[in-house]
Amino acid sequence: MSERLYLFTRFERFWHWTQAGLIVVLLFTGFAIHGSHRLIGFRKAVEAHEIAAWLLIALWIFAIFWHFTTGAWKHYIPTLENVDRMVRYYVSGIFTGAQHPYKVTLERKHNPLQRLAYLGVKLVINPLLWASGLLYLFWGRVEGTLPGALGLQQVATIHTLGAFLMLAFLIIHVYLATVGRTPLAHIRAMITGWEEIHGDDTAGRGISRIDRKA
Repeated sequence: MSERLYLFTRFERFWHWTQAGLIVVLLFTGFAIHGSHRLIGFRKAVEAHEIAAWLLIALWIFAIFWHFTTGAWKHYIPTLENVDRMVRYYVSGIFTGAQHPYKVTLERKHNPLQRLAYLGVKLVINPLLWASGLLYLFWGRVEGTLPGALGLQQVATIHTLGAFLMLAFLIIHVYLATVGRTPLAHIRAMITGWEEIHGDDTAGRGISRIDRKA
């Protein structure tokens, strides 16, 4: 027995896929700028990197506005309740066919571990990339206002660190998105907006307990 839940709105899907595409472009052009590959010329890589960065900043600003005006920000409120159960599930449970320990609802779209991960992206990785990227871009104008110990090389290093953190998150995110009844189940939900909830996904005492606390 299963039911379909309209979990992701049109804007959420647009925001998700547009953000993903821009991040991939930024990573690809960023590595080209660093000389890690020569699939695109340096000048074109710089131009594409700047354009993608401005588009992503605009998307983030609009998304922040949307989250606060619609109340969607509540889905990211962190909680440590049952995080250990989610960790055990992702570390070993998914390989042994264990029951997923979280019930998805319209009021609680993300499990406790996802909330912490997304919050880390929004409060740590994104601001790190914003600040370092804008400092690097406008270095000539702001250099005189910054502490002497902070040089352009340090700013570039911080930006690169943020990029690697984003790459790590992207890889883990894609991997976990393929974990489910079928490899494309979660990806399909982010395309159509509809999540299929199976009966045994919401049954059992463990589900009830985490649903009340999360």
